Amino acid sequence: MRRRRQVLAVTGAVVVLLVLAACAPGANDVAGSADPTGAGPYGFWWGLWHGLIAPVTFVISLFSESVGVYEIHNTGGWYDFGFLAGLSLTFGGPGGAAARGRR
Repeated sequence: MRRRRQVLAVTGAVVVLLVLAACAPGANDVAGSADPTGAGPYGFWWGLWHGLIAPVTFVISLFSESVGVYEIHNTGGWYDFGFLAGLSLTFGGPGGAAARGRR
């Protein structure tokens, strides 16, 4: 019976990993290109800003098709890093979790 649970647990874990991997986004084909208005590709600082305001732009994007949460015309890794840094600052980051753990 124990062996059966182990096999079931491993099988479940593999299925969950496959489902999550299937949800991964593809490559950004327009990375590094200018947007239609002529603004160059957005870099780290724009990514940081977009990450900071992401909760607000998410709510607005639910009601407006002209607002997006993520800028697709970006420099790639540096924009992504800035975006994730901005998100972590917005939601407290690891410092907020550490402070809650000490209380």
